[in-house]
Amino acid sequence: MRPLHLWQALPRAGYLLSAWPWRAAGYLLSSAPVGCAVLVVLLLGVAVGGVLAVVLVGLPLLALLAFSGLPVGALERRRLRLVDRRPAPTAHRPPDAPGLAAWARTRFREQATWRELGFTLVFAVLLGPLDLLTAVVALGVPLGLLGAPVVMGTVGDGQEAPVIKLWTATSWLEVSGAAALGLLALAVAGYVLGAVAAARVELTRLLIAPVEPEAGERLTELVRSRVRLVDAFEAERRRIERDLHDGAQQRLVALTMTLGMARLDAPPGPLADQLAKAHDEAGRALAELRELIQGIHPKVLADYGLGAAVADAADRSAVPVDVTVDLPGRLPEAVEAAAYFVVCEALANIGKHSGASRAGVTGRLESGRLALEIRDDGSGGAEAGKGSGLTGLADRVSVLDGRISLSSPPGGPTLLRVEIPCEWTERFA
Repeated sequence: MRPLHLWQALPRAGYLLSAWPWRAAGYLLSSAPVGCAVLVVLLLGVAVGGVLAVVLVGLPLLALLAFSGLPVGALERRRLRLVDRRPAPTAHRPPDAPGLAAWARTRFREQATWRELGFTLVFAVLLGPLDLLTAVVALGVPLGLLGAPVVMGTVGDGQEAPVIKLWTATSWLEVSGAAALGLLALAVAGYVLGAVAAARVELTRLLIAPVEPEAGERLTELVRSRVRLVDAFEAERRRIERDLHDGAQQRLVALTMTLGMARLDAPPGPLADQLAKAHDEAGRALAELRELIQGIHPKVLADYGLGAAVADAADRSAVPVDVTVDLPGRLPEAVEAAAYFVVCEALANIGKHSGASRAGVTGRLESGRLALEIRDDGSGGAEAGKGSGLTGLADRVSVLDGRISLSSPPGGPTLLRVEIPCEWTERFA
């Protein structure tokens, strides 16, 4: 499973080769301009509020200070995404009534407003400069050592080459040693940046995105129950398919064979005609039952996976379909089932409504998510809620925390993209 934040990424073997060290460096370096801008705005606000305070006895200054933390908190919750994929919800509650006065009254009375104000002051005065200092030192020393050979090549062989202003090197052997030391220091700096950024993130989350323990437990239990419902639904679907396949279908096969034998033995006449009609009806009922079983949970999906099942659905499509499904292996059963039925419904819509001459299905894994794209060269104009079945598809995918996007301009082409997290069903198992 992909790490969600730095504390999960740091112990992993491939940490230095991943994007996490660079994310940590970007997070810390971006603190400097944000902190400077916040400090300037605060100083200007204090100056303006101080002038107004002479007239209104300090209330504008207090309101300005109180509300100055709101945009900073919103920005920091977004900046957390650089190094922390966990949700960072706001602690603010909706206003009690519409209007600016109700909004200001609600914000003024909230603890979250004052926590964000405290974070803003600490960020502008202390955290921003410390982030910048950490990033500059952690990156500057290794890069200075790695650049020693470049400096020697610039000043000339045998000349004194300054190495990060700590000592001077006069030979290629010395600068080569400095470069080797810089490579080691760069590896250490990756972990230092990660640890500092991770600690910084936890402090930020504590102040501006706190999660109540009970609410967090309820959310976790809700997600787990959602996963259990999905698994139970798929298990029940497979049980129904098995019972129909081994029970009702076998009885219909036996009935069809019996009617066929009786039809052969009956002499020509009304009885033979009735037997022939009953035999044909039994055959049609058996064909419909097989289609129903195929729609509930196809055996090819259970035995061979999503790629083979999509190819089988494409073979049965009324419109020629090009299939390119490149998956490294089997996916969670719930994900495969949802993806398969989305493809089947989309191909059925293409055959009924699009007027397309050709369609295509592609599937692959992208950063731990199954990405499916169903496209056609039809007339376009598909919209959710107008008989296209897209609402039902979106509901089916949303149960697995997935999403659907549709591009279908009038005149075509139409592209339906489905993304389903493949790790979602395992995260809370």
